[in-house]
Amino acid sequence: MAEPAEEKEKKGLDIGLEKGVSKLTPEKIEQTINDVLDKECGPRFKTYVETCIHCGLCSEACHYYLSHDNDPRFSPVGKVKQTIWEMLRKKGKVNGEFIKRAAEITHTECNLCKRCAMYCPFGIDIAYLMTVVRRIIHKLGCTPQYIQDTAHSHSVHYNQMWVKGDEWPDTLQWQEEEAQAEIPTLRIPLEKEGAEIMYSVIAPEPKFQAQLIYQAAVIMDQAGVDWTMPATVGWDNSDMAMFTGDSELMGRLKRAHFETAARLKVKRIVMGECGHAFRSVYDMGNRWLGWQMPPIPIVHAIEFYAEILRAGKIKVAKKFSRPVTLHDPCNVVRGGGLHEDARYVTRQLCETLVEMHPNREHNYCCCAGGGVINCGPPYKMKRIEGNRVKAEQLFAAKARGAEVLITPCHNCHSGLHDIVHHYGVGLEIKFFGDILYEVMEKPEG
Repeated sequence: MAEPAEEKEKKGLDIGLEKGVSKLTPEKIEQTINDVLDKECGPRFKTYVETCIHCGLCSEACHYYLSHDNDPRFSPVGKVKQTIWEMLRKKGKVNGEFIKRAAEITHTECNLCKRCAMYCPFGIDIAYLMTVVRRIIHKLGCTPQYIQDTAHSHSVHYNQMWVKGDEWPDTLQWQEEEAQAEIPTLRIPLEKEGAEIMYSVIAPEPKFQAQLIYQAAVIMDQAGVDWTMPATVGWDNSDMAMFTGDSELMGRLKRAHFETAARLKVKRIVMGECGHAFRSVYDMGNRWLGWQMPPIPIVHAIEFYAEILRAGKIKVAKKFSRPVTLHDPCNVVRGGGLHEDARYVTRQLCETLVEMHPNREHNYCCCAGGGVINCGPPYKMKRIEGNRVKAEQLFAAKARGAEVLITPCHNCHSGLHDIVHHYGVGLEIKFFGDILYEVMEKPEG
């Protein structure tokens, strides 16, 4: 009798991966690998694989390597040697077990954080090489089940949380009514053509964290911003297809996002505190669509908060008194260069900043981004154990007085929550929006 799926999940097995591999043939594997390498990989790929001298200087940049007592299998170069180089060496003649292991390595043992690229003497972007492997895995139908389910939601509803069409504007109206109890004149403008800003969020906000929309509405209202939110598809700026290797779906999502902003004739898009979504609109999805830069400027929440604080559009009534430490999300700091804006915002809102070490672009990854947390329960402990070094970093910040951990990214927020609780770090985790809402001047009730 076949073992029930829920029992397999309890044992940490990935049903999608297991079933996908079971359907493979040697011919399909070889053809798929060579099709991707021959037809989709160009000079960038060739340069990287021919330049790497296997020196291993990337190793100590990787939180997985450091958290597994310097096990070379977890080094960035080790992960490449176990996956794409083996595919190249054997000209695609690998078996199903190899594909299964390659899928596990690239989806659950690498966050695509690009920290290793900073320490490579040749600047090799190993995250890019891992995305090539993920592309092959996707085309073979062997993507881990949980993240593939998320991609299915994107395909059906253009958001990652199966939020149906009417549920989205209903949530906005609900949060508007909630906020009007505090500020009676507040509105969340829907479908306002010609507004300065279209504000966009990721789907976990209406699904699980609607209070973040409430807070954003209060901030926009009190800053006097000319803004709107769409009532149609294109409101969700998240993009798990970017991490599954489904480039075609990634392109559809980004086109819908930008076309929504273009339809509303807004001047720019301001997005909430998310890192991977920011990456998808300035570095991945836009390029797949053939745009070097997005057709409508994208501003991350960190930049937006810094902008309105510098302009004096938001006044701080009383700074946040508890000492904070600041996590640097990979995609907005290492990838987007927003580290100094993040510190400006922190110092404007908080009395005391206790820096992590290392920090800024050298900070360690949360071990949840890159789609890793979206691979679900079968890999939760692998993810947490793969970032012991982050827990040690947080303990050190706490020892120097930090009580609150600010992390301006949803995946980081969730990943660090797991790390803080598993290792007993004892820091409270907040978004910038949480603190800004708390300390800003608001009308007296």
